[in-house]
Amino acid sequence: MSEPKVTSSKVFVTGLNVQAGIGVYRHEIGKVQPLIVDVELDVPTAGAERLADTLNYETILQAAQAVAAEGHIALVETFAERLARACLADTRVTRARVRVEKPLALAPHAVGAGVEIILERNPSKL
Repeated sequence: MSEPKVTSSKVFVTGLNVQAGIGVYRHEIGKVQPLIVDVELDVPTAGAERLADTLNYETILQAAQAVAAEGHIALVETFAERLARACLADTRVTRARVRVEKPLALAPHAVGAGVEIILERNPSKL
């Protein structure tokens, strides 16, 4: 019987709280509001035994904070795409799934509303 083989690995961060200037409505301009961010990255680093050999979770936090620090963003879709592209800047990341929830968007009628996007590196470019 052959030894099991890892076929994929993911690095993820869930429930990341980010304060961002975001929104299209007049009452949102110039104000910071919370976002809840989930990020899942396909990274072929299974079996890594040293931090240098894998993707550090802190880079996801830093990327999300950097996107928020760029200034006001109208749409959560824009925030999600910028964050996914920042994650794909690490050439080991082959796919980024980013979910951004805006908990105050429909309060008190809903717990949250938002968007989820997936960006994949073109396999022919790897």
